Amino acid sequence: MYEFLPILLVVLSSCFYNICSKSIPHGVHPFGTLMVTYVTAAIVTGIMFVVMVRPENAVSELSKINWTAIVLALAIIGLETGYMLAYRAGWQVNTAPLVANTCLAVALVVIGAVLFKETITIKQIAGIIVCLFGMVLINI
Repeated sequence: MYEFLPILLVVLSSCFYNICSKSIPHGVHPFGTLMVTYVTAAIVTGIMFVVMVRPENAVSELSKINWTAIVLALAIIGLETGYMLAYRAGWQVNTAPLVANTCLAVALVVIGAVLFKETITIKQIAGIIVCLFGMVLINI
């Protein structure tokens, strides 16, 4: 049961993420919105971090962070900006995430094989074909 809780968190958070991204007023600059979002996120995660690792361990824990934190931040900025711009361009909340996540899933199968030496199975290839066919059907 506990192995599904992280996925439930991802699904619930993604629902709120897309609802909020779609609901941002068109007159608000996307980077102003992201600035408030990141300040809020920094405060909340900072509090959670200090509480979970205890203040005396904070510096030691921070010293373990590498380049991935910076690249992850840039990826998140790209992700959030992309969704905001997609919604402003007229994409629907019931289509944009589906198309984006289908493309992402296909890309990650290839990335997993190339970077992490993960095996691509016949089932995955069949799944990719079904997903791509589904994208065609959704966009007709």
